[in-house]
Amino acid sequence: MNGVRTMMIALAVALASGAASAPALAQVEVKSAWVRATVAAQKTGGAYMEITSAKDATLIGAQTPVAGAAEVHETRMENNVMRMRAVPRLALPAGKTVQFKPGGYHLMLVDLKRPLKKGETVPLRLTIENKDKSLATVEVNAEVRDLRATAPMDMHK
Repeated sequence: MNGVRTMMIALAVALASGAASAPALAQVEVKSAWVRATVAAQKTGGAYMEITSAKDATLIGAQTPVAGAAEVHETRMENNVMRMRAVPRLALPAGKTVQFKPGGYHLMLVDLKRPLKKGETVPLRLTIENKDKSLATVEVNAEVRDLRATAPMDMHK
C-alpha cells in the first residue's frame, strides 16, 4: 500500500510539472523551419525559420543530433563586406517575428555528422530563456530543402 501511495504522489508531481511547463512552451511559436541540403564533404549547414514569442524572451542555444554543434549566427554587410558572427543571445521581443533566413540570422550547424538530403527531416531543439530566467525547450522538425533553396517555399523543382 505504501508503494502504491508513493507511485501516486510521484505521478501527481510529474503531471503537475508537465502542466506547469506547458505555458512556457506555448509562448514561443516556430514556423516554416527548413534546412538547406548539403553535399558529401560539407561539414556545415544552415537552418532557417520564423520565431515568434508571446512574451519577451531570449534564444540562448540550440542543439541537433545531426551536428556537433548548432549556433545562432548573424550575417550582415559591414563596410561593403559580408560578415558572419556568432550570436550567443538573441532577443525575441514579445509579439514580433524574428526571421532566420539566408543572409541574416540563421542556425549554423557545425561539424555535420552526415550529409543532409532533400526530403529528410532534421530535429532541432531551441533553448529559450524567459524574462523570469526560467528555461523552456522548443522542439522543431525542419524539412531539408534543395541545395539552391533560398526561402521556405522555394522548392526549385
